[in-house]
Amino acid sequence: MKRLTGTRRPNWQHEVEKIGFTYHTIDNEVYWDESGWYEFTLTEIERIETATSLLHAMCLETIECVLEDDRLDEFDIPPQYHAWIRESWDRDDPTLYGRFDLAWDGTGDPKLLEYNADTPTSLFEAAVVQWDWLQAVHPQCDQFNSLHEELIAAWRYMRKNGWGEVAFAASAGHEEDMGNVTYLRDTAHQAGIRTEYLNISDIGLDSAKCQFVDASNRSIDRIFKLYPWEWMLSEEYGRSLLVVPTHWIEPPWKMILSNKALLVLLWELFPNHKYLLEASWSPLAGDCIEKPIVSREGSNIRLLRSGRVAVETDGPYGDADKIYQTYHPLFSSRFGNAVLGSWIIGDRACGLGIREDINLITHNTSRFVPHLIRD
Repeated sequence: MKRLTGTRRPNWQHEVEKIGFTYHTIDNEVYWDESGWYEFTLTEIERIETATSLLHAMCLETIECVLEDDRLDEFDIPPQYHAWIRESWDRDDPTLYGRFDLAWDGTGDPKLLEYNADTPTSLFEAAVVQWDWLQAVHPQCDQFNSLHEELIAAWRYMRKNGWGEVAFAASAGHEEDMGNVTYLRDTAHQAGIRTEYLNISDIGLDSAKCQFVDASNRSIDRIFKLYPWEWMLSEEYGRSLLVVPTHWIEPPWKMILSNKALLVLLWELFPNHKYLLEASWSPLAGDCIEKPIVSREGSNIRLLRSGRVAVETDGPYGDADKIYQTYHPLFSSRFGNAVLGSWIIGDRACGLGIREDINLITHNTSRFVPHLIRD
């Protein structure tokens, strides 16, 4: 594993905008950074793939244990939703994606930092933008990236199982969310699914029909939502989720995997596993990371050294329950620190996206740097 430098394409902004990637620069800072790349051997990629597949299986086993032992309270999920989540799992409601954030420098074993199980953030960059870069700049090389093909295959499976029409909802005015929703809509369309876009604020409730409806009062039967589950539960129509028969991507049972309490349960069920870092509800000896169980985009994270705060980020999750995870260094170079985002589509590990930041804690504007495989 190496971090190498190169030269951006002279017209790189135009090239990425041609494929629909308009948020390549955020707050006047480069987000899509093709001035360099990460280089792997095939053997290294196979190790990432193996780790991701096994972590996925471990997570599914953990769901079974959480539900069998009635431990949803530990995830700060209100009791009225517990049976509903169990029903979603028992129905085997389909899932589309998830991203394991790993710390690895090419030696030893990859270590799980957290599982982003309910958001497509950086999926378009990983699936399309870095592949387009590879074909233009390093066409002789390969990439750990069959994300696009696997997404279409996953949608085709869902279409055969009743998902012939899907609404795609996100918050209006958020460029990155719109980019991700538009991309996922396109993959669903390529799989033969009829789609429409909804502003999430336009979704209403028809209490007479006991249905969620769009702005034209049409029932919403199946929907992809780019909106966190914990927000939905706390909103005006949250209780209606229990009685309205709408099907969701991601499904309700993914609330367990998108919550950092999962890290504590994984360590409990698989102690000292080579792909895990010790995690606990209490501060750990030595260097550790304090994380709110529902934080996003690197918010409210603290690095504790000998019990004292060495690094911290602000954000809106300061009052949330916290877990503690043993600190593990990221791949580090003169360009910054790198988190490896290894994607699952359906049940298959099939792609890699890398976020890089000069700081120890990555956040929503940390650079996305492409990768390639060279043997």
